[in-house]
Amino acid sequence: MSAQQIDESWQLRASCRGPQSTVFFPPATFERKDEKLERESRAKEICRTCPVKSPCLSYAIQIKEPHGIWGGLNEVERKQFAGPSAH
Repeated sequence: MSAQQIDESWQLRASCRGPQSTVFFPPATFERKDEKLERESRAKEICRTCPVKSPCLSYAIQIKEPHGIWGGLNEVERKQFAGPSAH
C-alpha cells in the first residue's frame, strides 16, 4: 500500500452501485460502436444526477483509470479533461 491514502467513502453514495453498474464498463465480448455509444449514454445519464460525480471523476483522474465511465466521462474525455500532464 502506498503512503498516499485515497478516501473512497464517496463510493458508498454512488448512483452507479447495483445491477446498473454493468453499463459503466465494456463487456467481455465484442461491442460495436453504436452499442458502445448507447451503453456510455446510459451510464452518463446515471452520472448526470449522481451526488458524488465530482469526487468520482477526481478519483479516476488521480489513479489514471484506463477503463469505463467515471464522473460522467469516458477514458478519452478524462484524458482531455485532465490535460497533457495526465498522459
